[in-house]
Amino acid sequence: MSSAPIAELLSRSVPSWCPGATGVVDAKRLSGGASQETWSFDIAHPDGVIGAILRRAPPGYGAAPGRAAGLDAEAVLMQLAYDAGVPSPKVLHVLRAADELGTGFIMQRVAGETIPRKILRDDEFAAIRPKLARQCGEILAGIHGLPASVLPQLRRMDAAAEVAELQRELDNFGWPRPVFELALRWLRDHDPGPSERVTLVHGDFRHGNLMIGADGVRAVLDWELAHLGDPMEDLGWICVNSWRFGGIDKPVGGFGAYEDLFAGYEAASGIKVDAARVKFWEVMGTLRWGVMCVGMMQRFRIGPDHSMERAMIGRRASETEIDLLRLLAPRRS
Repeated sequence: MSSAPIAELLSRSVPSWCPGATGVVDAKRLSGGASQETWSFDIAHPDGVIGAILRRAPPGYGAAPGRAAGLDAEAVLMQLAYDAGVPSPKVLHVLRAADELGTGFIMQRVAGETIPRKILRDDEFAAIRPKLARQCGEILAGIHGLPASVLPQLRRMDAAAEVAELQRELDNFGWPRPVFELALRWLRDHDPGPSERVTLVHGDFRHGNLMIGADGVRAVLDWELAHLGDPMEDLGWICVNSWRFGGIDKPVGGFGAYEDLFAGYEAASGIKVDAARVKFWEVMGTLRWGVMCVGMMQRFRIGPDHSMERAMIGRRASETEIDLLRLLAPRRS
């Protein structure tokens, strides 16, 4: 789809909810998103240009996939986070039928960087890198502290359900993956049981979904996989080796230590981190990413998507097998 129809539709919609707006310029679709679209544009306003992002499912697109919270819920969660002081874009408008833009919302654009290679290597981020792990802990404490009474309807997940879901997905592939089977057995044997705390879980808190500047994390993006569950899940997910991008000795996103992540979380929440649960969810996250990679490989192999991107992600399944073996049987020095 060209940008012209979107720009025209946005130009009709924006003045209805942004008083004084005189038009929309520079509408362009951003990369990524197979089922949902992300567009960047500027709102012309007498008080100055307002940078904005449209996140939408186009007209005719069906219901959100089973694990997704849905765009309406995402908008509510992002606004709740913003209001609570958690770094998150401000939601400007939730789409209505009259907008003719499909389902979704428009949020304020936040400047920063999401590319891990730059965040982990560039001089611009050198000063903030040692502080990021603690800041991530503080932010997660804020997300987990959002009152349940104001949250939209979300699916509830626990460890046993996650394991069962992964087993079904693996069985459906019809490929023997001994290391994945070993990990599933470990997860069943080490299931810590129901969490005493059930909170909002972001579900995908990691590189790529954190907008980072020289001053730290400026926004948490992509709340698509938000759900209710064990808050330690988010702490384990950001420690998965696949998000370290070579910084294997820095388990938190390739930039920090467990101790810093935990200290930030405990200082902000007043709640002690359960390190054993975090380890459990790190194993679960590593396996989940591995199964997702196999799914990409399957799509490349049997179609209809034979893209280079699918092939590249698919081959990473073997990396997660190494990560799982390292987690389940660490070498002794």
